Amino acid sequence: MAEDDELYQLAGQVGAALRERGLTLAAAESCTGGWVCQAVTDIPGSSAWFDRGFVTYTNAAKQELLGVPHAVLAGHGAVSEQTVRAMAAGALRNSGADCALAVSGIAGPGGATADKPVGTVWFAWQPRGGVCLARREQFDGDRRAVRRQATATALRGILALYGATP
Repeated sequence: MAEDDELYQLAGQVGAALRERGLTLAAAESCTGGWVCQAVTDIPGSSAWFDRGFVTYTNAAKQELLGVPHAVLAGHGAVSEQTVRAMAAGALRNSGADCALAVSGIAGPGGATADKPVGTVWFAWQPRGGVCLARREQFDGDRRAVRRQATATALRGILALYGATP
């Protein structure tokens, strides 16, 4: 299956799961640069279940648009569990969505550290009023491959949040 076909299929499954439950989604993206939003809005009728997206590539954008505390970014970095949890909470706070996903990572080829190599990506998924789930993944490949895998993982996480299977 082609890359775009898989993302289109996943986004369609997310849409069906959310529409069935009468829910809407917001996305807060960093390393994926809006790829989640693109995949979602490729689906006809997505306006019924997709509220909005935030592409917050810089730390300043994360603070200004999502309210990620400076102390979280300074203490843990943009690629951390604490940051994606704050991003997801900020996406919910600044939208009318029922659930949010957040993604921040190191797509490469630069930006890596000893404890955060290229391919390190953190995710968070949070239903409004519910428990935020967060997970770290380590992806292989070049910049495009890391970003694509991160996009697919973010979508699969929404399916898992609501007990739907990809």
